[in-house]
Parts: sequence; C-alpha cells; structure tokens
Amino acid sequence: MSPDAFRRIALALEGAVEGAHMAHPDFRVDKRIFASLHSKDQFGMVKLTPEQQRDCIAEHPEMFVPESGAWGRAGCTRVILKGANEEAVGEALTLAWKNLTKKPQSTKKPQRKKCR
Repeated sequence: MSPDAFRRIALALEGAVEGAHMAHPDFRVDKRIFASLHSKDQFGMVKLTPEQQRDCIAEHPEMFVPESGAWGRAGCTRVILKGANEEAVGEALTLAWKNLTKKPQSTKKPQRKKCR
C-alpha cells in the first residue's frame, strides 16, 4: 500500500482534513487526529481503542503493531504500509475516524467493533 492510498482513504472519510504535526502529515476530524503518516511515509498510524488494536493485530499481525510506549498501550497502532491490504487499512481508518465522530452515549457500554 502506498502512502498516497493511505491518504486517499483517510481523506475520503466525512469531514477529514489533512494537517501536519511534528513534521509529518496527519488526518483530523473535528480538529482531532485520528491517523498520520510518519517515518518518511513508510508507516501510518491509526488511533484505535486498545480493544480495537488487539483485534486488528490478531487478524493482521503482518500489517498492524502497537506504537511504542504509552501511545501504543493507549491504542495508537502502527500500520506497516509495505504489503498492507487496502481493505483492512480502510477498516482500521474508519474505526479510528468513528472513535472521534460518534456522539456521546449514555452510561451504556459502547458496542465493540472488530477489525476484519
């Protein structure tokens, strides 16, 4: 998967815009980052919940790994672009986008979505 394909999928999500943070492109909705490209566009990052991260890594360990340190433990997930499947990355980007766009819910536990 190319960085341009990652960018195209991220920007196709409603309200998504490209910005920059710490000298690399990021993708935002409602002024909050849900994804980025880094390391000379070799990797992407999607901001998932820890549960979503575990599901994505279990399903596609060759494409997804936790980011380093506390960011990774919080759900920030590295996308290894070389050889990545656009459909799986698109689903992960959509999950990250939805995490920021969903309306606040009552005290009900949020429904868990899986990365296929």
